[in-house]
Amino acid sequence: MTDFVDSLGPGLFRLVTAGRDAQVHDVVLAVPDEAAGRPGEIVLGAGTTAAPDAIALLERADAADASGVVLKAPLAPEVVAAAQRLGPALIELQPETSWTHVIWLVRAAIDHAHAPPGESGDDLFALADAAAEIADAPVTLEDARSRVLAYSGLQDSTDPARVSTIVGRRVPPQVIAHLRACGVFRKLARSSDPVLVPAGPDGMLPRLVIPVRAGGEWLGSIWVVARTPIPADRVERLTDLASVVALHLLRLRAETGVARRASADQLRAALRDGTAPIPAPPPWRVVALGGETGDLRRRLDLWEAITHRFGWHRPLLTDLDDTLYAVLAAPAAPARDAGTMPWLDHVLTRVRTHDPALYAAAGGLAHTPADLPRSRAEATELAALVTSGHLSPGLHLLDDTWDAVVVDRARKATGATLLGGPLPTLKAHDETHGTAFLPTLAAWLDHYGDTKGTAHALDVHPNTLRHRLKRMTEVTPLDLASPQTRLALRLQLTTLLG
Repeated sequence: MTDFVDSLGPGLFRLVTAGRDAQVHDVVLAVPDEAAGRPGEIVLGAGTTAAPDAIALLERADAADASGVVLKAPLAPEVVAAAQRLGPALIELQPETSWTHVIWLVRAAIDHAHAPPGESGDDLFALADAAAEIADAPVTLEDARSRVLAYSGLQDSTDPARVSTIVGRRVPPQVIAHLRACGVFRKLARSSDPVLVPAGPDGMLPRLVIPVRAGGEWLGSIWVVARTPIPADRVERLTDLASVVALHLLRLRAETGVARRASADQLRAALRDGTAPIPAPPPWRVVALGGETGDLRRRLDLWEAITHRFGWHRPLLTDLDDTLYAVLAAPAAPARDAGTMPWLDHVLTRVRTHDPALYAAAGGLAHTPADLPRSRAEATELAALVTSGHLSPGLHLLDDTWDAVVVDRARKATGATLLGGPLPTLKAHDETHGTAFLPTLAAWLDHYGDTKGTAHALDVHPNTLRHRLKRMTEVTPLDLASPQTRLALRLQLTTLLG
């Protein structure tokens, strides 16, 4: 329920109590003295204002196993207390919001979660054309990150900045710098008043910017190329249109958010037990994604931004057991299509120049959904080796680093308890006398008994190494003739020395 409310937007909704963990598949209006909803439904308490009526609605929704109840703010303390002891989630709606808009927004989001994309993009282009007709000038609709969502039809009175914005789907960097210098983004974030932007670099014409807001949240802006001043009555009409654009942006965000979460739930089931289908042809690899931030939500936001930036607009991303996973196609041909392993290799090469802590750890190939849990477990093991410092950040495939996984598994199975042999005595001697017998023995085993190579690795003279080896045999019997003994010693040393 928390994810569902977040996808609809904090500007309109606030989750007061999370209630039972349930999927949402419909929205209904509360009818007095009748059953309030069914499992999976959100009940809208339109017209419910008195605290006793609100509590009664919550109780009826609880009896019907409804997923949640929406009531307008402000909520009385006794209503919140009742929600805390009952099953349905309690969602607070901002008082100025129309119930009609809520029904439209929530229903569109739920329908979109289980259906192909609708005409949201076409709606925004139609609104851009409507704004251009009002202003008699070219228009772009942009989100709060200066990404172009829609634009009006081509007109003569435009400039290179608008062309670059449309072609690149975002505002060019030099224009962004000009806008920041003029304080445009600060004004848009704080106020609903239109903003006049003076002419800028590279022949940029003046702009009239209309903020698009809902419930106090800045969602985006209407940008008008104002070669000549826009009359006040037209500015007022554009401001009215901004409220319509806000509803469309909220719907678009809700549709995307709910659809993404529905996809994440399905993907989570596939990774957990291999029962859900994957909307991409096999074979696949499960990849654990990470970076410097330890916060899972920030990690998800970061990787969603990366995947969208590089063309994977419906990424197969989900979280499970505090780890972020992606399922990528592993084609036989090295095509760099979005959502494939060659694509991920390219993406990491690009983004790690700015964020070197990013990494992707890919498990083995999964040819069927039943193989996905195994690939996920392997990806998790590789990711743990990166976070522990045994592997450097970057892209790691199980095929290339299988030896590190095998050693790590053996190290974990061996444990820190020394079962016998010479290591307990050598360890005690190191701790008591400050010697370096354990690292010396580890280096000697790593170099197959080569005195010169071992001495070089330890940065000591070969005679110093020979003296250490002699002293070790004087402290405890050290028979290294058996391959099994050497393997057992090295595994225990791996555990002791890290």
